[in-house]
Amino acid sequence: MEGTREALRKSIARWTDKESRLETAIPSLWLSRLEEPTEPMSGMYEPSICLVAQGAKRVLLGDDTYVYDAQHYLITSVHLPTVVQVVEASREKPYLGLMLKLDVREIAQLMGDSHLPPPRAQQSSRGMATGRVTLPLLTAFQRLIDLLDDEQDIPILAPIIQREIIYRLLVGDQGGRLREIAATGSQSHQIARAIEWLKGNFSQPLRIDDLAAQARMSSSTFHHHFRSMTALSPLQFQKQLRLQEARRLMLMEHLDAATAAFQVGYESPSQFSREYSRLFGAPPLRDITQLRQMAVGGRA
Repeated sequence: MEGTREALRKSIARWTDKESRLETAIPSLWLSRLEEPTEPMSGMYEPSICLVAQGAKRVLLGDDTYVYDAQHYLITSVHLPTVVQVVEASREKPYLGLMLKLDVREIAQLMGDSHLPPPRAQQSSRGMATGRVTLPLLTAFQRLIDLLDDEQDIPILAPIIQREIIYRLLVGDQGGRLREIAATGSQSHQIARAIEWLKGNFSQPLRIDDLAAQARMSSSTFHHHFRSMTALSPLQFQKQLRLQEARRLMLMEHLDAATAAFQVGYESPSQFSREYSRLFGAPPLRDITQLRQMAVGGRA
């Protein structure tokens, strides 16, 4: 196990030698490297598995805390707004990690095509959890990264290895979580669809009764299951989507705060500024200025 983990460490370190975050030639695979701990940062986790070869990261989801390291992976089954912090990293032992995005359709197809063993017991309905890293999972990821040296093999072999990784997750200690999300008609699947709708329509006024009706649930049942999966109410979820998109618009498209606020659905710039400061720890202008300074410092 440790030999395989060391090989993975070396592979990620080699590919991230020139940049801290690498979008690889394998679709949906990202590698990352950081040489010092980070401040807590708000961000959106996609359906994915995150693996650490060295170091550790802490993720806050509502009032829940998840820490993953070389012995534990993080699995996310739906889009979730979080606060993220690398807590173990140094120049001598940098944080080295990877993220593989998961396609729920591929999970559903594998479930339909295969006679999978029954899932292991699962205690929580959250859309995020940590699980123990196994040797088969580590070796599959190592073979996936090895393909980066022979890019002509990626179109044929990468989907095969990714299918194996999904299989390992489905039969692992968090497999029940993925099966529920992918099972059409299940309550988790319906909540996942509601989350997708919110992601595409967060600037519109939120009507819980309409969203519950789409999920074929009563409003109280919908609210309960939504909070169980995301640790947030639908309104809190929408608010975080709006604020994160506004931050992106100001940072990447150079919109001023008032324009960004109106674009994501706010009617009151002062309310936007208050809620932005509460989430990101500083008013919009100061926060964006700090982010740009950090980006310049990182390139220096």
